[in-house]
Amino acid sequence: MNLLNLKPIGFIKTPFLTKEGMPIQPTGAKGIKGTIEIDPKYVEGLADLDGFSHIILIYHFHLSKKYELTVKPFMDDELHGIFSTRAPKRPNPIGFSVVQLNKMEGNILYIENIDVLDGTPLLDIKPFIPDVDSPDVQKLGWLEGKSDKMGEKKSDIRFI
Repeated sequence: MNLLNLKPIGFIKTPFLTKEGMPIQPTGAKGIKGTIEIDPKYVEGLADLDGFSHIILIYHFHLSKKYELTVKPFMDDELHGIFSTRAPKRPNPIGFSVVQLNKMEGNILYIENIDVLDGTPLLDIKPFIPDVDSPDVQKLGWLEGKSDKMGEKKSDIRFI
């Protein structure tokens, strides 16, 4: 199998210096502001991004060093397969968040509703498009009846 060589296009700056007590999803980070500093060589790629109110950030869980194939996620006390969760300790530690884009100045993006650690390496940005990115969901698996509480949950030591 070929190895991938991904390089950050920038870094996410947030008020969260440790995982403990951090929101586990953007719904729990309402009003939390941050910035993204894009490497100047990628600034041209930001053209027209300011026309979108929300963007998808794809990032590297840079502090996750190991993984387990079954985990006890923040929203349950039972073990679940890693691929049915959004836990950070994954075979490929990649995460994503949908955040509000407030403004852009040069290579700095001002964002809101951010739920990641300060210094998180950013791998990619995509515009959030509701008609494409918000399908009519039919099932929520083990999260059925629990997802509406996701905004209240905070990170703890289980994935440190």
